[in-house]
Order: sequence, then structure tokens, then C-alpha cells
Amino acid sequence: MAAHDFIKDSLGVEEETGEMMGGLNYQIVMMLVGGGLLICSFIAELMSDRWYGSSSGVVSDQVAFMGMAAALILGLPLVVVAVKDLLKGHSHFNELVALAVLAAFVNGSYQEAAAIAFFMIISVLIETRTALGARQSIESLVKITPTKAHLLFEGEESEVEAATLKAGDLVRVRPGDNIPADGEIVSGNSTVDQAHITGESVPAEKEAGDFVFGGTINVTGVMDIRVTKAGDETTLGRVKELILQAESTRIPIARMIDRYSAWYSPTILMLVGLVWFLGDKSTPGLAAEAANRAVTMLVVACPCAIILATPTAMVAGLSAASRLGVLVKSVLDMEAARHLTAIVFDKTGTLTTGMLEVSRLSPEGEISGGELLSVAASVEVNSKHPVARAVVKVAKRAGIVFPDVGDFEEVPGKGVRGLVKGCLVSVGRASWLIDEADCGLGAEGIERVGGIHESQDADGLSVLFVVRDGVLLGWIGLADNTREEAAGAMDELRELGLKRLIIVTGDRESVAKRVASQMHTEYLAEVLPEQKLAVVDELKEAGHRVAVIGDGVNDAPALAAGDISIAMGAAGSDVAIHSASVALMNNNLNRIPFLIRLSRLTSRVIKQNLFFGAGFIVLFMVLGATGSLTAIWAAILHVVSGLVVIFNSARLVRAGEDVEAADARMLALSQSKSGKRKGGGS
Repeated sequence: MAAHDFIKDSLGVEEETGEMMGGLNYQIVMMLVGGGLLICSFIAELMSDRWYGSSSGVVSDQVAFMGMAAALILGLPLVVVAVKDLLKGHSHFNELVALAVLAAFVNGSYQEAAAIAFFMIISVLIETRTALGARQSIESLVKITPTKAHLLFEGEESEVEAATLKAGDLVRVRPGDNIPADGEIVSGNSTVDQAHITGESVPAEKEAGDFVFGGTINVTGVMDIRVTKAGDETTLGRVKELILQAESTRIPIARMIDRYSAWYSPTILMLVGLVWFLGDKSTPGLAAEAANRAVTMLVVACPCAIILATPTAMVAGLSAASRLGVLVKSVLDMEAARHLTAIVFDKTGTLTTGMLEVSRLSPEGEISGGELLSVAASVEVNSKHPVARAVVKVAKRAGIVFPDVGDFEEVPGKGVRGLVKGCLVSVGRASWLIDEADCGLGAEGIERVGGIHESQDADGLSVLFVVRDGVLLGWIGLADNTREEAAGAMDELRELGLKRLIIVTGDRESVAKRVASQMHTEYLAEVLPEQKLAVVDELKEAGHRVAVIGDGVNDAPALAAGDISIAMGAAGSDVAIHSASVALMNNNLNRIPFLIRLSRLTSRVIKQNLFFGAGFIVLFMVLGATGSLTAIWAAILHVVSGLVVIFNSARLVRAGEDVEAADARMLALSQSKSGKRKGGGS
């Protein structure tokens, strides 16, 4: 049983969603009463010595009575819990404190017994409060979970409990409201603060058709939202589940401490018994001194600092990670991140935005770029494919009006075609148009398309060819641009000592080469899912500790094979959240080097805590054995040792502030560039 469990039982403390429940208030009052009696006994003794030179018999009896009462009030609950544990066959650390209190009481040192109990209770109350405070990340999520929602039904608005919402409901969210559930904006636009979900400190602009997360805050406009997920099924619910899951796991060093705890108490009792046995007990005074030394050693030996060393550091690290939108499912994954030597990256959606953008228009002959774009977009507007959306997006920006299309047909993975103003228009890949007899390309057209495809393939562009009634109108080049912070994140990873950074993609050689050249990394192109798994296995066989980073949807075998699997942009994706050991709620790649640095820092803090805790016990056990330390001072120092460990671990909560500052600078720079472009165009 851990120290905070000991006090939780002895003081009647219960934990429920991070709050002290049950009879805690009553027990705190009793502790204050006992502490008050103890202080009064010391004051009475001090004043008696000052006024009379030595304590009178009456005053001595009063001091003894108050000390005894304080010892009973403060110490009895501790002794009762220790006895219950022993009767159940549980041998932990509780009996050391109880035995120290009992020994001092039997020895007639009532004030000492009360003081030991008082300071030990304070110490473990601090531990309990730390355990509760360590769950602030969950508490904050609970607090932002909306309790009310404004439901729209048949034109009428009514206030309902958010817990009663279900998929398909329509809700209205006004400025300042928490969004009650995950959903899609049906009408309205606004700015939404979603820092609790994604870790991004800057509010996101939202409009009709965009997805929003339950628990995020609507800042400006009014929105009507169609609920897709409610209650525990929302992204917020998944986040809470992940944090709880991570806090319930234990790293190997913590399990090792538990394993050897059964040997700890017998060893301490043997040492204490040896000191007492070898002590001079020729006179009552010397016998009392030997007993006091034994009591002091028992107080010092309670390893609260060691018990706190690992969980406080780990929870502080998890809190820092979740603040930046990095959700770690297990502290084992947090601990393993510091050992990484290789990372395998998926390309699309990880190093690149995953959103194709038109980067080149190349019309043939006398065809203008506007006409080429207009003809292509007129057919593509009927498709939901990302390539089609990119073409249509550019056409809309150009103010192009799309004519009606007849006989529209989409050939999956190849292209689209339809009748535009009586002409058959085909838009798609070179291989499809060359093989497709219906498009009417003659031998010359086929040769032209093939030649363009080969030449542009080297530029790493995805090419769409536009054919109208058998005549090649030109081609449109699209590119999936790399993320702004990707190259910088790669440089940080190399600085952290990672030896292999490999882009593994199923995309074409030219596309993979273009991205890899910007990242200055290795790459493997046109790789099938099973081949990605083989790449991971080869790295592990070579002695590397491997992380696999992707979107959490594709490449599940490779993700499962890595020592750590990291899902990018997991917010809103149940598949991404559940498929990886670490979920990045946003798409910012600088979270990956941050995770590795945080893992290493957390490990260092744990080692510092353990070294300090062990050093405290050894040093003050020696001082207690030699009579250089009293039991009361041992109890006070015990409180101090716990506070030192807590404050040392608390430093981790601020980890990542430099990352947040870098995000702010990047955003400011991006907004500055955007402002200049708008100014230049006006």
C-alpha cells in the first residue's frame, strides 16, 4: 500500500474525480484538535520552565495529559490501519510509522508520539493532495465538459442536459458557450478555442462544413451544429480516457520498488532492533535514549520521498504533454521515447499537409489557362476526390462559373468525364487517358500525353490531363506541400541524436524524392504496407529503437510493429486515437522532438528524486542511530523531503513553454506574411 493509500484509509480520504470526499473534513478537524493540544502542551511546558525554573507537578501533569490526548487523537488512526494491514498479511511501510508512534507512547514520550503522528499526517496529506493535484488535467477536462445544450427541434429552441444529446441532434451555440458535443457546423461561422483538445493556444476559424469538438469554447459567432458524437464518445471523452489510462500504468522502476518493498520493512526493523540492542541500557535515562534512537530511525525509514519520486514526475510529465496536445497512453511509452534512435515517417498527412494544391497550369496551343481550368473544374465539381476539390477550389477563387454537366461518370483512382456544352470532357491520369478509347485521343495525342507525363514526373507533381472531344487542352500540376515546421523538426531530431530518419511512402519516386530533399532525410518510395512492416523489422534487427509516425488510419501493421507508434492529427479520429501509443491531437511535428526531450527530462527528474530519497534515508538513519537527530526533527525533515520531491517534479509541468513560444512566433510570422499578401493585392 502506498503512503497516500495509508493516509487515505487512516483519515477517511476518498478520491472521486480528483476531489476529497467522505469524512475528510471531520478528520482534518480532529487533526487540528490534536495538533492544538500538542502545541498547548509545548507552550505550557515552556512557560512553566520560564516562570518556575522547572515544571511544577501540576503543570507536568497537565503537559502529560495534553500530550497523551494529542498522541491518542493523532496516532491511534495510524496504529489501527497498520494493525489491520498486518492482520490481512500485508507488510508495507505503514507499520514503521505506527511502530514509531507506539514506541514513543509506551516510552512515556507523549509529546514525541503526538509530534511524530502530526508531522507524518501532514506529510501524507501533502502526498494525497499531490496525487489529487496531479489529476488536474482530468479535473480541467471535467470542468469544461458542458452540462447544458440548446437543442433545436422543429424550429423551437429548448435547453436540455448535454448528456441527453445523441447523434443527429441540432444544437445552437452562442459566443462564450462550450460546444456540447462533437459535430459539424450546419450554419454560421465563428472562432473556436480548442486548446484543451489540440494543445494549440490560438483559436481556430470555423465555418459551415467544418468539424468542431465537444468541450471547446465558441468565442465569437453563433453556430448551429449537427451532433455526430455525444457524451463519452466525443473526442473530449476519449482524451479523458487516455489520461486516466496513462496515469494507471507504471514504469519498470516503480514496479521494481513495489517488488522489493516486502523486504524493506523487515530490513529496517532488523537495523532498528540492532541499534536498540547494542545501546547502553544500564540506567533508565540511557534506556530511554536507546529507545528514542530507535524511534527516530523508524520515522526516518518511512520512504515517502521514494514513493513519491516516480508518480509525481510521471504525472507532471503527462500533464505537460497533454497541455501541448500530446496524449500518451502509457507511462511506458513516455519512458520508452527517450531511447528512440530511428523514426519511420509516413509522408502524406504527416510530413505533408495531405491537401493537394494546384501549383501549375500548362495549356496547349491557343488554349488559355482560364479556359483550361474552367473546362476541368466543370467536370471535377461533381467529384469528392481530394484532387477534384483542389481544382474546384482554385476555380472558385478565380470566379469561374460552372456550366451544367451531363452523363457524369467517375472512374475510381483514374479520373472523371462528362458532357460540357455538348462536348465530351475527360480529366484524369495519363495512363487512363492513353488506355481509354472513348476519350478520342489519336496517336499524336497519346504520344504527347506520354511525353508530358514522363517529363513532369521528374518534378514530383501529380498531373491531371484535360481532354475535350479527343483534343488535349493541357495539364494541371498538383503538389502536396510539406508542413512549414517539418524541416525544423527533422533538424531537432538529428540534434537529439536520432540516427535514422526515413520517409516510407507508397507514392511515386519523384514525389518522395522532392519531400525527402526538403527534409534532408532518407526515403523509400512505392512501398506497400507489408513492405513498410519489413522496414521497421529491419531497423529493429539492427538494434534501433523505432518510432513509426503516420495518420493512424493507414499502415496499421507498421504502427503496431514500432516500439512506439505516433498518430498525427488524432483529434476527432477514433481510429487514430486507438491505433497508436501516442496521439498528437494537432499536426505540428515539433511535438515529436518535444516528446523525446520531455521523456529524457522526466527520467532525469525521477533519478534525482530517487537519489535524494535514498540519500535522505541513509544519512538520517545514521544520524538517528548515533543520537544526533531527535524523532520530532526526523518527522519534520520527513515532511521537507516529500516537499523537495514534489517541487522537483513540479518543474516538469512547465516543460514545453519554449515550444509554445515558437508556435506563437510562427503564427505571428504567418499572419504577417498573410497581411502583406492581402495588402499587395488591394
